[in-house]
Amino acid sequence: MYAVVQVRGVVKTRQDIKDTLKMLRLHHINHCVLIPDSPQNLGMIQKVKDYVAFGEVDAPTVETLLQTRGRVIGDAPLTAEYIKSNSPYGTIGEFAKALASGETKLRDIPGLKPVLRLHPPRKGYKTTKRTFPQGGALGYYGQEINTLLYKMR
Repeated sequence: MYAVVQVRGVVKTRQDIKDTLKMLRLHHINHCVLIPDSPQNLGMIQKVKDYVAFGEVDAPTVETLLQTRGRVIGDAPLTAEYIKSNSPYGTIGEFAKALASGETKLRDIPGLKPVLRLHPPRKGYKTTKRTFPQGGALGYYGQEINTLLYKMR
C-alpha cells in the first residue's frame, strides 16, 4: 500500500499532470490518499512524482492517520463504533492492518472519505523544489514516508 501526499500546487502545470492528480483524488496541497500497489497506480505516481511525496506505509501509521484524520460523510470523525457497525472489523487497528496488507480497501466501508486532509508537517517541508534524496520533499520516500505522515498527523 502506498501513501501519496500532494506537496506542490498545480498553477502553471501541464494539463496531463493536473488530470493525473485529479484521478488520484489529490486536489489540494497536504491531501493524502492510500492506494494499493498496482502497475496502473505506480504509473500514475511516476507521472506526478515532481508534485507529490510517496512511499510504502505501514499499519501503525495507517491506524494513526485513520484515528486522527479519518472522516465519514458529514465530516464526522471516524470512530471504532462506525467501523464495527459497517465492517467485519472490530477496531480501527484491525482495519488498518487489513488495509496495509492489501486485504481490504477504503471503499469497503460505506461513507468513509478516501482523502485524508492533513496538517502541514511540523517543522515544515525541507524544500518543495528538490527530491527526497537531494534533501527536498518530493518523490519517493520508501519507508521514510511514515515519519513524514507522523509529522502531518
